[in-house]
Amino acid sequence: MASTLFPMFLKLAGRPCLVVGAGEIGESKIAGLLETGAHIRVVGLTASPAVRDWARDGKIHLESRAFSPCDLDGVFLVVAATASRPLDERIFDEAKKRNVLCNVVDVPDLCDFFYPAVVRRGDLQIAISTAGQSPSLAQKIRQQLEAQFGPGYAAWLAELGATRKLILASDLDRERKLDLLHSLASRKAVEAAMAEIPALAAVGGTK
Repeated sequence: MASTLFPMFLKLAGRPCLVVGAGEIGESKIAGLLETGAHIRVVGLTASPAVRDWARDGKIHLESRAFSPCDLDGVFLVVAATASRPLDERIFDEAKKRNVLCNVVDVPDLCDFFYPAVVRRGDLQIAISTAGQSPSLAQKIRQQLEAQFGPGYAAWLAELGATRKLILASDLDRERKLDLLHSLASRKAVEAAMAEIPALAAVGGTK
């Protein structure tokens, strides 16, 4: 029986992450890691201007050389973004020996995890994955969701979070607290927020 992916959001702050390949493909994968707070090390014979800029600014550690298996020692996850299938397979095999999570770009069979297409609205994140079968479809769905969940959701969610803390800290009984929390996220509440937040109303809200 085929296995099913387990969807989750992962905290990478402080964790050592390796990207092998610093060209255009590697650049896009590094970009996805930059805001996580991970310790990012990049190994590659050549590097794109953006990757060099990140290294100069201290956002990543860049080593301009060929990959070595020892690069995987102590690493939490690795992204292989090279143009060589034999090298990608070698990285995947070495990572597997060390129980290091590995993503080989555009090779689903050599991936322990996938980069999803993501809609970000403040603390709201909606991730779409096709398990590597059709990144183009994932991107199209992302565009549809970006239109549905406009920028106003960021401010609204921040307000929801603050209100939730007040409710949980109140002296109300548990059932009443749950009722209030559910009502805050109801369709009626969304429509009210649409009316109050122009950025949210402008994209049509929850059609």
